[in-house]
Amino acid sequence: MVQKIALFNHKGGVSKTTTTFNLGWMLASKGKKVILVDADPQCNLTGVALGEATEEDEDRIEAIYHTSSNIKTGLAPAFESQPKAIEAVDCIPIQGQEGLFLLPGNVGLAEYEVTLGIAQELSGSIQTLRNVPGAITDLLEKTAQKFNADYILIDMSPSLGAINQNLLMTSDFFIVPTTADFFSVMAIDSLAKVLPKWYAWAKKASLFPLLKEANYPFPDVNIRFLGIIVQNFRIIGGKETTAFEKWIQRIEKEVSSKMVPILRNSNMMLPTSAYTQHQIGETFCLTKISNFNSLIALSQEHRTPIYALTPQQLRQTGIVLEKNQNKQAEFRQTFSDLADKIIGLTSPAYAVSA
Repeated sequence: MVQKIALFNHKGGVSKTTTTFNLGWMLASKGKKVILVDADPQCNLTGVALGEATEEDEDRIEAIYHTSSNIKTGLAPAFESQPKAIEAVDCIPIQGQEGLFLLPGNVGLAEYEVTLGIAQELSGSIQTLRNVPGAITDLLEKTAQKFNADYILIDMSPSLGAINQNLLMTSDFFIVPTTADFFSVMAIDSLAKVLPKWYAWAKKASLFPLLKEANYPFPDVNIRFLGIIVQNFRIIGGKETTAFEKWIQRIEKEVSSKMVPILRNSNMMLPTSAYTQHQIGETFCLTKISNFNSLIALSQEHRTPIYALTPQQLRQTGIVLEKNQNKQAEFRQTFSDLADKIIGLTSPAYAVSA
């Protein structure tokens, strides 16, 4: 059965897209079938995975969008009351990694925000919109079955809108990427207030008769928090600089002392033994990933994870090449360890009933 993992933070610029791409590639390299879902109308994940640097790339992407191979057209039967059922999206195989697929994004997905928001209010208008709240789950489940996927990784937009509310609460697990700065501290504080409200809404929706009996039933809600990722900090002498270290500690404190107790009270946590077994401490930090520097541009240019770039793609020699290859080895180990933790934490052994 597929496991849906949402990468969510309503603060932008926390490397959600980069993490989704690199983590998905690593999971696939470990034998898992993975679908990357671009649920951000900015479509950055689609650009990274498919490339958009040349006219040839743009022509290829345009050809894809003339089919039903994107998230908006996949949802259209429910959101636009079309006389046909939702069907699995024909995902795009990502070049260079077997078992890795992209469900492309669409700028027009944002057009569905208002409709979904109205439908999720559970008001008197729900009769005519009852198929909308469960549509996203139906689309992802059918697509996962078509590709026999083990994981769906969802790259979400930086917002607290209805689409994100639906995507997050109907996922099985979620990760909160952060950056080492004051605004990520603010974001953790905000999420501690928002997530329990969203969870209470989702639990209510899952029991609402009209939604349970819809053509696309709203699913049972069993989302669990996997942890945070801290990214984009500078390393000097093998250690975070003092300024970054301060913010990392602040973020970890906010997570452990404020957000996690609230999530635990809302039944959004795995058993404590699960985190302990996989060496995840009381800060619930899955990993720390330093700044990618020049490697990020090359990764995007070649549609390849930072750690998988070849010497030919790096186009460097001598000491510069050696330094970057050493950094690649570090990143490869970091993402390998992260993928192992994800596989372990999402094991059926930790399945929790609602």
